[in-house]
Amino acid sequence: MEIKAAVTHDKGEDFKLEQVELSEPKTNEVLVKIVASGVCHTDAVARDLAITPYPAVLGHEGSGIVEKVGEGVKNLSEGDHVVLSFAYCGRCENCLTGHPTVCTDFNELNFGGKMEDDTHRLHQSGEGLSTFFGQSSFGTYAIANERNVVKVDEEVDLTLLGPLGCGIQTGSGTVLNTFKPEFGSSIVIYGSGAVGLSAIMAAAITECKHIIAVDIHDSRLEIAKELGATNVINSKNENVEDRIKEITGGGAHYGIDTTGVPEVVRQGLRALRPLGKLAVVGVTPEMEINVHEEIMAEGKTMVGVIEGDAVPQLFIPKLVEYYKEGRFPFDKLVKFYPFDNINQAFEDSKNGSVIKPIVKME
Repeated sequence: MEIKAAVTHDKGEDFKLEQVELSEPKTNEVLVKIVASGVCHTDAVARDLAITPYPAVLGHEGSGIVEKVGEGVKNLSEGDHVVLSFAYCGRCENCLTGHPTVCTDFNELNFGGKMEDDTHRLHQSGEGLSTFFGQSSFGTYAIANERNVVKVDEEVDLTLLGPLGCGIQTGSGTVLNTFKPEFGSSIVIYGSGAVGLSAIMAAAITECKHIIAVDIHDSRLEIAKELGATNVINSKNENVEDRIKEITGGGAHYGIDTTGVPEVVRQGLRALRPLGKLAVVGVTPEMEINVHEEIMAEGKTMVGVIEGDAVPQLFIPKLVEYYKEGRFPFDKLVKFYPFDNINQAFEDSKNGSVIKPIVKME
């Protein structure tokens, strides 16, 4: 079938809305009519740094309605409202023990450009286009394996839900799945973008005593307070480590770095109390750490977390329920754009004027 999609032809180029061909769903796959897709920093990285072969159709926070199911699909039906998330094999040791975010084939399935059977579903002028995250949601329709697809409550606005598939899942899942902080504990979130603010909302659900947001923008810190932060620190104006130790009485139990900035990562380690834990969820370049002083000597832990260590089919419906209960108001982060304005959505995300852009296909 012919669809409209935002095509990335080469490194760093703007998205171009063009007509492309989409194949029929194969075994265990579904055809989804995309209604909206979140704009994520990972899409910008793929556009600008060639982590997926060009030409490609990016997008990996899609939401839509199942229009057709392929042979063997058991858990989805035509008309289901769904959110699309990351691809995983479902067979390796990590998948089978409830950790599909570290599937042994994760990189190939999400960034390799082809579907699990090593073929393309998207074509243009007879040539294959790379699929992203097993879905390519920057199009009016998408093909995805049913493992990528999560059925959601039809009472909730479907155009809002796409970001639950990646960015919001990452922040909230790091708190709820990886840390599971004890009642009365302290947590610091470095960076108040969509991922960081999602972590703050999740920490509020767990009733941490101290939920500290660190950023350089006062406007973001105001939103953090609205969403549950008990304290905020503008790192341009205060000594972050000293202030955290003052608030918490010696250092935080937990920290989450969403920035990927090496100095912030080191700051996060130093601001922990003994036995504290720091999760790194941002793309972080090579950096130096004094393992003895910053980790080992005080029994600290530093861990990388992908996609909030979530099983999407279990975790995303829980987030929807929290949203319906008023305990996870992630709608306060978003701004909608017409699909034709996708390049402006990316620019507004880059300059920080919008926390979580969502493009609507109609």
